[in-house]
Amino acid sequence: QVQLAESGGGLVQAGGSLRLSCAASGRTFSSYYMGWFRQAPGMEREFVASITRSGISTYYADSVKGRFTISRDNAKNTVYLQMNTLKPEDTAVYYCAAARVVARLPSQYESWGQGTQVTVSS
Repeated sequence: QVQLAESGGGLVQAGGSLRLSCAASGRTFSSYYMGWFRQAPGMEREFVASITRSGISTYYADSVKGRFTISRDNAKNTVYLQMNTLKPEDTAVYYCAAARVVARLPSQYESWGQGTQVTVSS
């Protein structure tokens, strides 16, 4: 029901920062609960962060609390993930996803982007 496209990934040294963007198409972006997930080589897809429709409430995995910030701009149909103090353990493909309900599990999301690679060296 909504098309998503991530961008902003790349190669960065440990301790550096990146900002990921997820652009959504359509008129109903503000009706979706949005989340970021990541999948490292050989690992399961895991929850990173999520944000409510209004952007008032946010949720984070313990591993990224204090380092990552999720935000959204409904006027631009875009959700962001600001990643600071990056660690090699953050290396993964990062996915943007949309859900109809407050959600933390991958199965609760109905639309997914194609993913963007984040690689942290050192």
